[in-house]
Amino acid sequence: MLPTVFVSHGAPDLLLRDVPARHFLERLGADLPRPRAIIAVTAHWETDRPSVGGAQQPATIHDFGNFDDRLFTMSYPAPGVPAIAADAADLLREAGIASELDGTRGLDHGVWVPLMLMYPEATIPVVPVSVQPRCGPAHHLQVGRALAGLRDGDMLVVASGSFTHDLSRSRGRAVNASTPEDVDQFADWFDAALTEGRTSHLLDYRTRAPHAEENHPTDEHLLPLYTAMGAAGAGAR
Repeated sequence: MLPTVFVSHGAPDLLLRDVPARHFLERLGADLPRPRAIIAVTAHWETDRPSVGGAQQPATIHDFGNFDDRLFTMSYPAPGVPAIAADAADLLREAGIASELDGTRGLDHGVWVPLMLMYPEATIPVVPVSVQPRCGPAHHLQVGRALAGLRDGDMLVVASGSFTHDLSRSRGRAVNASTPEDVDQFADWFDAALTEGRTSHLLDYRTRAPHAEENHPTDEHLLPLYTAMGAAGAGAR
């Protein structure tokens, strides 16, 4: 079975910057076995209940502003797979999670920016999946567990969000600026909890992780991580 992946998708101009995160994602696609399809859980598609994108040819959504004009000419023309989207929605319903199919949903920058670096040829089909910010980490863990069966079909679950996400502090910071101490402390706690498999602590990160509020004023960019955890299966690290 393929692994599951959580990536910090970065700002759209990650595609244009000469930074380590870009080079990491460029290597990541080559390091992984080639999937039959990608299930992309994205922090930039928020819904009340899980929605699965079933478009035959998902559009590239430029859901941002005030970036380099070149980004608005870029497209990621990966095909969709309505049949796999329907299977994903069925798996959610079988797990007791109400879900919907969306036949028009395209690929937002949380999907196409990392995938353009990982798989620039855009030939691997992509099925986007939404997050539910009002439902919290435990719900998203269950969503991942429901979708885990898709990995038996050589499908790669790519959960796209951000390990830390406070736009009010990141705006205007230089690319080479030093990392704030509280960001390192938060990331180190999460890294240890993930490595040690402390799922109950991770689900309660708001009260257990240091500087949680500073690093995630809202949950949505961390929620895909929990779906990746669930899809990875019991005992995964």
